[in-house]
Amino acid sequence: MQDQRNESLRTARAAGIWYLALAASGVIGFLVLHPQIYVTDIAQTVTNLQEQETLARWRLLAEFVIILSQALAAVYFYKLFKDINPEGAWALAAWGTMNAAAIMVSAMAMGGAFDVANGAAMPGEKLMMIQVFVHVIKNAWGVGSLFFGLWLVPMGYIVVRSQRMPLWLGRTLIIGGVGYVASAFLSYAGLTFSWIGALTLPATIGEFWMIGYLLVFGIRSEV
Repeated sequence: MQDQRNESLRTARAAGIWYLALAASGVIGFLVLHPQIYVTDIAQTVTNLQEQETLARWRLLAEFVIILSQALAAVYFYKLFKDINPEGAWALAAWGTMNAAAIMVSAMAMGGAFDVANGAAMPGEKLMMIQVFVHVIKNAWGVGSLFFGLWLVPMGYIVVRSQRMPLWLGRTLIIGGVGYVASAFLSYAGLTFSWIGALTLPATIGEFWMIGYLLVFGIRSEV
């Protein structure tokens, strides 16, 4: 029994470590580095890809870390929850893996944009091709937000039903997941209300709460 308990704690902390890596790489890559390279002015984006090669490569590598950490977080969450709720664990792992797949599309577009910007194509051709790549990156993240939200729902559901973590942690994750999915639908419906961005706030709170709980407490013993 104690060996099983220790194994659960190790799995919980591994999930927490990879989830923390996902959060950190997302903040650094998408919120810090991305706006320094990929800007509204496509001509300036081309210039940035040419003149800030190191920064552009770091942005792409951050995308790799996001993909890797998301995939491994999904694996460890599945391992953690599969004996508690097999169906929920499967859904969590599947939708978490789809997160990684969506960001792979973004990473491929970034690699293509970098190659084109530093290649031998004519300036006009570079502008057109990189504009396409930039839209692919944007929409990979935009459409991917469906799965960013979806994987939080079974995560929260398992927490609520199992009582192996705080009840309101699970509820916050569910609310956040639904909010993320709703924000994607509303944004692609062409709505521009200022409050749409706030729909993802519960997800952010829930994710960092989950990371902290996994790293500090792991998971409670079976009730």
